[in-house]
Amino acid sequence: MGLIRTLAAKPWVEAAEDIPAWGRLPLPTPRVGLLVFLAVVTVLFSLLVSAYLMRMALGDWVPMPVPPLLWANTLVLVLSCAVLHGAWAGARRGRLAAARTGFLAAGAGTAAFLVGQLVVWRQLDAAGFLVATNPANTFFYLLTALHGLHLLGGLVAWGRTAIRLGPDADLFRLRQSIGLCTVYWHFLLLVWVVLFALLLADDAGAASMAEIIRSICYGGRPGA
Repeated sequence: MGLIRTLAAKPWVEAAEDIPAWGRLPLPTPRVGLLVFLAVVTVLFSLLVSAYLMRMALGDWVPMPVPPLLWANTLVLVLSCAVLHGAWAGARRGRLAAARTGFLAAGAGTAAFLVGQLVVWRQLDAAGFLVATNPANTFFYLLTALHGLHLLGGLVAWGRTAIRLGPDADLFRLRQSIGLCTVYWHFLLLVWVVLFALLLADDAGAASMAEIIRSICYGGRPGA
């Protein structure tokens, strides 16, 4: 009987029963959803940047001047991301007060960035750089508007998390929400750095990139 019992044993079933509960947790659906969304947004901005570079190769492209306020706005966004990352670190360590302060400060900084972008638009409009005046102007308003709208959508998620920042907050859910916001903010910061680098291209840089695009598209044929 002992031999039969040994042969009939199913050690793989027993081993599975010994796996702790945390080893069988489902995939974090919000994080997977965010990563899928970021992949889609990456494709969108990649296509727009490609269109920007290809349109730059045409003769009617006149680069826009970069308002100094854009530098200040960029710094504000960088600081907001850094503070938000600090809030996430505080939440992971169980420091709810530090996480709350950093999270609220990051949201305020992001709102300041968006207000600053609107001020830049008003400055350019007052200086005569209208949307339909030049293709470069159109791309500037389009790219900055899309980036701003994605940040505005992030602030909606930020607001939903901020509501749960009370003393009796569920620390696990709070840590997860702040982590998702941090990933999203860092992604949009990277997107803005790429866009800002394009906007900073001066006439010489724009001409160089235009030649590269012509070479890629037309095989380097002169006059193509």
